[in-house]
Amino acid sequence: MRVTGMEVWSHRMRLAEPYSIANESFDHAENVFLRLLTDSGPVGLGCSAPDFGVTGENAGTVLAAYDEIVREHLVGMDPLRTLHVLDGLEQRLATQPAALAGVDMALHDLLGRVAGLPLWVLLGGFRESIMTTVTIGILPTDETVIRARDFVRQGFRALKLKGGRDVDDDIERVHRVREAVGPDIELRFDANQGYDTTGSLRFIEATRAARLELIEQPTSVHSPEAMGRVSSASHLPIMADESLHTLRDAFRIASEDLADMVNIKLMKVGGIARARRIDAVARAARLEVMVGCMDECALAIAGGLHFALAHGNVKYADLDGHFDLIDDPTDGAVLLEDGCLRPVDRPGLGFDF
Repeated sequence: MRVTGMEVWSHRMRLAEPYSIANESFDHAENVFLRLLTDSGPVGLGCSAPDFGVTGENAGTVLAAYDEIVREHLVGMDPLRTLHVLDGLEQRLATQPAALAGVDMALHDLLGRVAGLPLWVLLGGFRESIMTTVTIGILPTDETVIRARDFVRQGFRALKLKGGRDVDDDIERVHRVREAVGPDIELRFDANQGYDTTGSLRFIEATRAARLELIEQPTSVHSPEAMGRVSSASHLPIMADESLHTLRDAFRIASEDLADMVNIKLMKVGGIARARRIDAVARAARLEVMVGCMDECALAIAGGLHFALAHGNVKYADLDGHFDLIDDPTDGAVLLEDGCLRPVDRPGLGFDF
């Protein structure tokens, strides 16, 4: 089998409800789609969901990378030699992980289609579904409570609250949400680097009664030792997110005890192959893994879901990036039931346009 060509296009989607985190606000997402064509018939579909604030990419840079680098590299190659193909791109796309993730996804989708197996089975088949959180951006307390109750009524059993702008406001919102949803709903909190060490520890202690499950990236990536100090002093597990982009980052977090958990996002780390290496480091260091996402269409979410289902060390999923997208052309690529995600039961990622 050989790659004979590729089709690439971008698609802009509005968010039904714009949202804010500690350092950004969002009202739309633009994803880039990739279809690999082969001389044997099967195709592979991938998606890149760039986020300039996280990876320094946008739809324009991804399209340029596909036209100027990826197309020339892929045409004529055997796409079933997945790691061989990706190895030739890793250095050339070293600063463009979301672009690399789209290629990686298309290659893995094609591999599953040729094998006649859903990708999660081909990669290991550890579980058939996984519970996902649904995220509430930074809102006034009363609106946050209304949103939390609504999500619980929809069947979600895990909520993630965004914060990091004001410690006192965040403390109040956490307690109010816990009172509103009761003791059986899992609550997670993401500060998106918004706190310093003192603020982090004050927040953690003040919300002890609310029984948060974890806190994500409380401190700045520019002070990794600060997150380590919070982790060592906290009764809550601390999860590294923005601090984790590469395999070297994973090794540093593990070897220096900077966190208790890591958040692997395919768009941030460069795809499934790289995610599997990072998961191996995390597992060796006894760091649990959450699979997260950007504002991604359902096809991109499917990539993260298949990775999560295949690996036992992935304990948590935050794969809600597609819930609020209007005009998602890949709607249906993953299935939601009672707050849990499961894949479409077809080979590869299970989706066709």
